[in-house]
Amino acid sequence: MKLKQRVVVLALLLVILVLTKLLLLDRLETSAAQRQDQLSFQRMMSSLKLTMDSRLEHTLQSPWEIASQWVVPREVYPEDTPEMGAVLHAMVTKKIVRADVGYKGTQLKALLVLDGGQKVVFKPKRYSRDYIVEGEPYAGYDRHNAEVAAFHLDRILGFRRAPLVVGRFVNLITEIKPVATEQLLSTFLKQGNNSCFYGKCYYCRETEPACADRETMEGSVTLWLPDVWPLQKHRHPWGRTYREGKLASTTDTTNCSAVSLRWEYDESYCDAVKKTSPYDSGPRLLDIIDTAIFDYLIGNADRHHYESFQDDEGASMLILLDNAKRLEQGFCVCVCLSLSLSLSL
Repeated sequence: MKLKQRVVVLALLLVILVLTKLLLLDRLETSAAQRQDQLSFQRMMSSLKLTMDSRLEHTLQSPWEIASQWVVPREVYPEDTPEMGAVLHAMVTKKIVRADVGYKGTQLKALLVLDGGQKVVFKPKRYSRDYIVEGEPYAGYDRHNAEVAAFHLDRILGFRRAPLVVGRFVNLITEIKPVATEQLLSTFLKQGNNSCFYGKCYYCRETEPACADRETMEGSVTLWLPDVWPLQKHRHPWGRTYREGKLASTTDTTNCSAVSLRWEYDESYCDAVKKTSPYDSGPRLLDIIDTAIFDYLIGNADRHHYESFQDDEGASMLILLDNAKRLEQGFCVCVCLSLSLSLSL
């Protein structure tokens, strides 16, 4: 073999060796990155796991005091919450000392007071787990287990903007009726062998009560935010109507109402929102975007208003309240993620 040919062969071999080394290094780096991703995922899953234990270590405070101290302008609970399981356990097990009709709204709920003075919102089970509500995304009743799953999705996404929620069984005869107000008691009735109530709300009807399985009713319990953090209601700048063929409109004179008619047809609407308080500064517009992602994952098309803390000048978070519409028809991602944490919905 001539010298020139040998040089060419050696050059080719050198190129092959360099490419092989680069390929191996790339594979090693990819494998290392994958291992790092797996470790990060395992750490995240470990941090999200909850033990429903009544014990509160290293504190003489009640679970209600602990949960109250968690709340700050940008989160309902901190990232590191070793007492979370104990607070949820208390929400499930503490004695109900008072029961009343829920606060105003469109959906049936009851306002309960647990031992120690903590208020919670009880949403009754209206559908079986596998029932699919036909029609528009906002049709039908609230799903109690959607509230639970949405809370855990909030934890997984790291938003920490949803109040604590857990499932609970209550006995309407022995736990609710003896401590119920006259207003709530007046809505109790029987359907066959089942105890029912229909409460007070915009869509509450005596003909459409929520019924227990005989006396025992399943539902979700949402922790009431501390009274020292009063809420302020805002119209969503991308609000919608519930009438087919009708564009969104509002008579509100605050919170971007001057441009709230435009989003369905005006491509420059977002620019107009960004120049309007409280979206022209601070994190509020980014919170709107986060909430849009959150609502897409749970299938919620009903957030026509939202709440923040009062007198916040746009600095507080958008609080993720009323997330019970609607976890179904492919929007099972948060259920699956929650189940992966071995949590009961």
